[in-house]
Amino acid sequence: MNRTSTRSTAMVEGRRADSLRRRERVTKALQNAVAGGTEISISAIARAAKVDRSFFYRPQHRDLLAQIQAAAAEPRTAPGVGPAASRASLMADLANSEERNKRLAERVLLLEKRLSEVIGEDVWKQAGLGTPDDADGLKRQIVALEEVNADLRLKLEEAADDLSAARGTNRELMAQLNAGGRAGGR
Repeated sequence: MNRTSTRSTAMVEGRRADSLRRRERVTKALQNAVAGGTEISISAIARAAKVDRSFFYRPQHRDLLAQIQAAAAEPRTAPGVGPAASRASLMADLANSEERNKRLAERVLLLEKRLSEVIGEDVWKQAGLGTPDDADGLKRQIVALEEVNADLRLKLEEAADDLSAARGTNRELMAQLNAGGRAGGR
């Protein structure tokens, strides 16, 4: 049993030593990345230190994960390059650029539409067909005709109601005449 205990102790010590060597490689890889201005991410540091990414998520190595994340958020400068920008500021710049691109694309569509209208009017005139109809005038005319149409429908409905009432009255009068003629004929 003493021999088994010695083996177990040796295995535990070997694992601890291996874990310490990996930690040292990770620390050195992080320092090199900060000093060299290279990419700082979990994947990049794991690759440089020759460890698996899961190494950083083990409870005993969470401090290394926090160091890498903090270094990645820090502004860095590459050697011979001007002031650094943080990842957050770069992401904000990217979002602003995307929004500006969206606004510019909308503006381009608007200008293309207007250019198309102007070119269309010019072609219309050059073709000798005269000036195109006034679209606003046509719209006003359509609205006026729709109002007239609505008025005529109301008048038609009133006339149909009057006709229906006249027919009902006519039937009643005819019924009375027929009833009176029968009473006198008996």
